[in-house]
Amino acid sequence: MSPVDQFLLEHQRLTRRFFLGAGATGAVLLSVLPRSMRAGDVAPELAESISKLESFMTPLAEFRDVSRGKPVPHSLPEEKKTEVGLTRETWKLEVVSDADKNATRLKKPMKKEDGTALDFKGLLQIAETHAVKFAKVMTCLNIGCPLGTGIWEGVPLREIIWRTQPVENLRRVFYYGYHNDEPSQMFRSSLPIGRVLEDPYDLPPVILCYKLNGQFLSPERGGPVRVVVPEAYGFKSIKWLSHIVLTNFAAANDTYIDGNNDVDSPLKSWAATLSVPKEVAANQPIPVTGYAQVGISGLSKVQVWICPKDKEPENDPNFTTANWTDATILDPPKSGAWGGDLPDGRIPANTQGFEPDGRPKTWPMRLSKVHWAALLPGLPAGEYRLRSRTIDEKGQAQPMPRPFKKSGHAAIEQVRLIVK
Repeated sequence: MSPVDQFLLEHQRLTRRFFLGAGATGAVLLSVLPRSMRAGDVAPELAESISKLESFMTPLAEFRDVSRGKPVPHSLPEEKKTEVGLTRETWKLEVVSDADKNATRLKKPMKKEDGTALDFKGLLQIAETHAVKFAKVMTCLNIGCPLGTGIWEGVPLREIIWRTQPVENLRRVFYYGYHNDEPSQMFRSSLPIGRVLEDPYDLPPVILCYKLNGQFLSPERGGPVRVVVPEAYGFKSIKWLSHIVLTNFAAANDTYIDGNNDVDSPLKSWAATLSVPKEVAANQPIPVTGYAQVGISGLSKVQVWICPKDKEPENDPNFTTANWTDATILDPPKSGAWGGDLPDGRIPANTQGFEPDGRPKTWPMRLSKVHWAALLPGLPAGEYRLRSRTIDEKGQAQPMPRPFKKSGHAAIEQVRLIVK
């Protein structure tokens, strides 16, 4: 019998022991268990790994930064930030039509030159009746690790657009932020007007965001104001917002087009590991934890597969014929344990996707990140490769249905494991 067959047989044996009330080794395994894991079900070997998991919401100081610019705008001296509108006191937003002959017609554009540009005080006045909050994982299109998860708060972009009183010839919204007054550094993005004016598929609205996890946006996070597009990768959520251009052009003008990127690709579902022992003793249980980004297609399960080195199936680049086994998706945090510098660790009231008591309405939540865990049975000595993948709500396995790198990260991760 091969090591992999022995592994699967041991899986079944340990799982039966769990249901017969046996010891801790069988307390958390895999495919026949419910997707959610209760605290009392966790084996000691796995409990330690789970206790070290990052919080669901990311502390503000731990968000990763991939800001662009030379210098990066958030690094400018305070006097320069004040001068160019990168403080809440001096921020101004212009909302205008483009200069094309078939330009969008606006009755009330917002311009600095005539004193009608939107300022931060005016934005907060609109927020008194229109503010929204929602959870979102921020991810770069071409980076395999999320930058952070948080509660983003702001005013729906459509509320600003309607105040300009558009009349005709409006098909798309172009927008960009401050980048050192150098056209070559401009980082811009765009959306079809239909996505801005409506929220399809129960998505939250596109917002002009001014708070993250209950605190005003720092310059590092794109403050005073940035765009946040719930279902999109980070390049759509432009930082240091300064201009919105309403246009009759039908095509995107995103800076990311220049890198051969799919600028209309929404978030994908995919999995990765967080904690895997580099070396383990032979025939000893192997605790593994990880996370899964829950993309637009949702998440039904996370699966793991361990294989001796160089024994992968032939002519099967996505490992569809491998002996994948279901891992366990961990329950949502309890009230007071969401982390992310949220007051008392609790979900703020009126956050979309959450019940009044702070429980998520669905789990796993789309457009967020969840944790998973598995206690793998012991293996004979040797070198192995551990992989994980997601299965979305339609039964599609990672990296499908969009396996192309330029439409977002989805590669199946490989982790080296030595058993001695």
